[in-house]
Amino acid sequence: MADAILTVEALTKRFGGFTAVDEVSFTVGQGEILGLIGPNGSGKSTIFNMIAGLLRPTAGTIRFQGQSVGGFSPNRICALGIGRTFQIPRPFHKLSILENVAVAGYFGQGRRVGKAEAWETAARALDMVGLAHGDHASVDTLGAAGLKKLELARALATNPTLLLADESLGGLDESEMDQAADMLERIRREMGITIIWVEHIMGVLMRVVDRVMVLDHGELISEGLPADVAHDPKVIEVYLGTDAGEVQASVGAAG
Repeated sequence: MADAILTVEALTKRFGGFTAVDEVSFTVGQGEILGLIGPNGSGKSTIFNMIAGLLRPTAGTIRFQGQSVGGFSPNRICALGIGRTFQIPRPFHKLSILENVAVAGYFGQGRRVGKAEAWETAARALDMVGLAHGDHASVDTLGAAGLKKLELARALATNPTLLLADESLGGLDESEMDQAADMLERIRREMGITIIWVEHIMGVLMRVVDRVMVLDHGELISEGLPADVAHDPKVIEVYLGTDAGEVQASVGAAG
């Protein structure tokens, strides 16, 4: 892929005798939304943690914008332009909504940022995700959807080029899921951010992503366009199961 922003080659992670990720290779194109799916325990979060610097690879390489970054610290990875959300938001409850995001804007950009700029960056990020942020609005007033938006805003405030979105739909109702998926597409379109999206809600994910990768037991078992992956017999066997028809219909409707 000539315009690849991220290139992963033979990425491997072992914990003692257990291999969580086994020689996985893939590329992500500039401006792409790549879906990363698979059963629980398939290695998705482990790959995210290696890309984001929370885990050091056992073997293999991770190249971001041409630079080898495998084994870099999380703060260095963030400063280079890789932002990451987490499945379970953990905001600072003693800080306001705006302050929570401003902290990310102040410390996460890899350069000296003044208070005024950090607050402006935070306000723009919150506007992008559609979250109200009055001067003293408390995070304790937020429900599941609001906390997901806050988590996303904090990642955006670090000014990422690549966003790792980890299960952005968990705990949301159907309407909120559609809004969250539309939000990721808007972030890609308006901010030019490349996205890798880990998600279990297949019907929504398949309507948004450009390509899909499927993991099982740490191995890459399928990769391609959503329609092709949704009809892959191996993917249906190990992951989609009885939901395959619904997922295939969603992909067809999107097309």
